[in-house]
Amino acid sequence: MKNKVQELPNLNIYLLERRITCMTISSLIEAIHTACISNKKVTVANYNIHSFNLSMQLPWYFNFLQSSEIVNCDSVGILKAIGYMGLNLPLEYRASYTLMMPKLLEKCNEKGLSVFLLGTKPQYLETAIQNLRKQYPKAKFAGHHGYFDKQDPQQNQAVVQKINREKPNILIVGMGMPVQEKWVYEHRSRLNVNAILLGGAVIDRLAGVVPDCPSTLSDLGLEWLYRLCREPKRLAARYLLGNPAFALQVALGKFYAPLRVELLSSIDTFNPELAVPVSNSYLNFNNRTQEQEIPVSVAPVYSTSPSI
Repeated sequence: MKNKVQELPNLNIYLLERRITCMTISSLIEAIHTACISNKKVTVANYNIHSFNLSMQLPWYFNFLQSSEIVNCDSVGILKAIGYMGLNLPLEYRASYTLMMPKLLEKCNEKGLSVFLLGTKPQYLETAIQNLRKQYPKAKFAGHHGYFDKQDPQQNQAVVQKINREKPNILIVGMGMPVQEKWVYEHRSRLNVNAILLGGAVIDRLAGVVPDCPSTLSDLGLEWLYRLCREPKRLAARYLLGNPAFALQVALGKFYAPLRVELLSSIDTFNPELAVPVSNSYLNFNNRTQEQEIPVSVAPVYSTSPSI
């Protein structure tokens, strides 16, 4: 299984013209590590059904995701939508934070990288940092809570200065969608970090406040139901209205916005001029037939964007 995952190519999938970077967890971690050791700056955002809906509603949110170097797939629902549009991708392309964070933190511990956590309540943040320092003693951890006035220039400047004083390799922002994206969108040019990750409730999970969804449910694409049962008042509109809206958009999109695919070159390639066309026959996943005609081209993982 490990060799199979390593052989899966890195892809840009354009679903309703939203660019989704389909990478395995191991490839995603390697891309983050490459940015750290080569002193690059990359933004790693993600697409699930909620963020996809936000990208349809908020122009600035769409622009933020399109300008981020990596926007990984964080949802079985997104994979199913891509399959409906004509390309069946393996489950290994779902790079959720539940699956990715332990492996990313192990990499940080192995390489002695530094991580800054931005978000959650002060007490939860301290618990998360204490847990991480015990479990990953060779990595460095610092943080700042997310309960500051994000409309106050002075408070924002103080947070940016604190992050830059720590000089972390990786900044994990966990303030919920779309607040975290808005803050990064407005301030990432002033952040002296190598990788900015948008993590939602990841800091609460590291603190043990929010439990992870059982894998049996998440593998079936039912994590939304698990979350809804835990927080029905807060999440009812997001899922009971948002999921059907997403399904309708994809169903209509099949007629006016065909799927496009790019094959990404090596993760340490930064030159966009190296892009060359390849045949769509390269992609031969489980249920794909020769009759499916999906245009494929090659592009580097990192593109020119405001975060570099």
